[in-house]
Amino acid sequence: MASTVGVKRSLLGREVLPLALLFAGLVLAALLLDALLHRQQLVWVGRYLGIPGVLLILISMRYSLRKRKYVLSGNPIQLLKRHKWMAWLGSLLVLVHAGIHFNAILPWLAVAAMLVNVASGLTGTYLLGRARSHLEARRQSLLKQGLGAEEVEGQLLWDSSTLDFLKHWRVVHLPIALVFATLALAHLLSIFLFWGWR
Repeated sequence: MASTVGVKRSLLGREVLPLALLFAGLVLAALLLDALLHRQQLVWVGRYLGIPGVLLILISMRYSLRKRKYVLSGNPIQLLKRHKWMAWLGSLLVLVHAGIHFNAILPWLAVAAMLVNVASGLTGTYLLGRARSHLEARRQSLLKQGLGAEEVEGQLLWDSSTLDFLKHWRVVHLPIALVFATLALAHLLSIFLFWGWR
């Protein structure tokens, strides 16, 4: 019983697992929407969902531009909220656009980069702040129970290790965002180059 309570109270159980489920929900929603389009014989709709998907992702980047002071207007908190839902919805549309068709390697590389970027964004946005406050609350609770500093650090070793790992999310998020943007642009250019214009 004590071990079950420990898992529920751990950083991994409270914070990491729900976000893994949110990421899995994105993929599942894309599969279901794609299956629905196939069932309704509307596969052609999916072909065009990449356009609004990429536009939503691009518009959501206003938060990043504001954060780095390239854009001076806009409330950062509101922009972050919009960034989260617009990037999630845009990613969903791009995933449906990609479907389960293996026509070319370039679009799939772009989708893979986008999925890694979504996962790293979820990690950073949702987990890091909550993980810090969770770890500090547990530390204070253990100290109030009369445990010594060394004992507290021993009990929080797993949570501290998880937090240290999460702190490196930007190392993945920003470069993968650039890789995704580059691959998506190359995909768009290849479509225009090989389009049947006649």
